[in-house]
Amino acid sequence: MARILSETGLDATSLTLEITESALMQNLSTSAAVIQRLNAMDVRLHIDDFGTGYSSLSYLQNFPIHTLKVDKSFVTRMGDAPKQGEIVRAIVSLAQNLGMEVTAEGVETSAQADTLQSLNCTSAQGYLFSRPVPAAEAERFIIDGLTPRAS
Repeated sequence: MARILSETGLDATSLTLEITESALMQNLSTSAAVIQRLNAMDVRLHIDDFGTGYSSLSYLQNFPIHTLKVDKSFVTRMGDAPKQGEIVRAIVSLAQNLGMEVTAEGVETSAQADTLQSLNCTSAQGYLFSRPVPAAEAERFIIDGLTPRAS
């Protein structure tokens, strides 16, 4: 990573890596060492699919994690199952109380976005905002500030 950052000239604070919770937990000692080195380089780390893996809360205090990403499965069922909504509420609150950011994945409806906003979840991603776009279109969006296609 250090070599790539050096070769590209990318500021490490502009780089965010995502790792799934289950991948993180597969080998804690190796994960801890790698995460500490990345953090020393100022690379940001997001835990993807939070809540679907081992969900050991101890790593949250031991690893320099910047963002928890609430798994889509919880967001999708949030309106239909009260327990799912409470899980999302708990993850958002946990992240914020630990000084982390939180992102909800899989937001597809305005109702979901409204509920997340009412829970003080300030970041979301999903088809409500944009479907995946080709690299050239993403680059154009970044440069020109164009609105991506929702279809």
